[in-house]
Amino acid sequence: MFWKVTAVLLIAFLAWAHQALCPPPPRVCGLTGGPAIRGPRIKLRDGRHLAYMEHGVSKETANYKIILVHGFGSSKNEAHMAESELVEKLGIYIVSFDRPGYGESDPDLKRTIKSTALDIEELGDQLELGPKFYIIGNSMGGQVVWGCLKYIPHRLSGATLIAPVVNYWWPSFPSQLATEAYNEQFPQDQWALRVAHHAPWLVYWWNTQKWFPPSSVIAGRPKFTAPDLQVLAKFSAKQMNREYPTQQGLYESLHRDLRIGFGPWDFDPMNLDNPFLDREGSVHVWQGDEDGLVPVTLQRYIAKKLPWIQYHEIPNVGHLFTHGDTLARDAILNALLVGDK
Repeated sequence: MFWKVTAVLLIAFLAWAHQALCPPPPRVCGLTGGPAIRGPRIKLRDGRHLAYMEHGVSKETANYKIILVHGFGSSKNEAHMAESELVEKLGIYIVSFDRPGYGESDPDLKRTIKSTALDIEELGDQLELGPKFYIIGNSMGGQVVWGCLKYIPHRLSGATLIAPVVNYWWPSFPSQLATEAYNEQFPQDQWALRVAHHAPWLVYWWNTQKWFPPSSVIAGRPKFTAPDLQVLAKFSAKQMNREYPTQQGLYESLHRDLRIGFGPWDFDPMNLDNPFLDREGSVHVWQGDEDGLVPVTLQRYIAKKLPWIQYHEIPNVGHLFTHGDTLARDAILNALLVGDK
């Protein structure tokens, strides 16, 4: 009798563990039970679809063509750079897109930094943007730009990374510097990132269980500093649909972002070569010195290791500085497109 009870309890525990650890399947757009498809999409090399949105002047008349990469928990709908007055003045065409698993773009169960870079290359090809285009990535989208500089540098006319998220485990970071920056984060975020890096198979469980606090960003309470809180207070009434980015499920959007962004990379950004030795393009990193999410100390170190990057540090601003500062958006576009001409 004892062994029968033990067996039943063991089976029950394994069933619970399987349900707790395994994320539910994504609610793929256009399929039964999934969200409707409302915007244009392209079909990629492996049959997946990538949703996109066009902004600015027409690509037929544009002087500059930019692909915009959104950040964590965002989407193609939040294209703040397209609100700059320079878009019309300089003749800029901008296309934003939902990264895989976000919005209306199909999940990519094999998503990596490289695969997203190749998605971007294919987006440029199918939209006929020409042999080269500019790219701008914000926050977690900045990590995607590092991937583009590694895997498709020949397709870039220039690149900008805005408050790009860093991976504390990139090999070139001195251990003491990385540890100090890591310890500045909320304890719950330190644990969430440890799980993402060392035990990625636990990411879904860790951020959905009720015993310990999950990632503060996923919980909607990130480490915003005073400048960011001012931006949020000013623009809270204009927030986009917050359900759209994760409508296919948290795992294929937010959770997979954590696994990829903070897991082991197959290259170290600080070992990249300058893709513009001919000076026909440039790479820019923009960082606020009061960013509570991305440590400015690590951004400074990256800029020191890669002297070919033009590093712009803005005083008294946080992570969301481009959301509320038109002048900042103008400066970013001007530096990327006409600064060296």
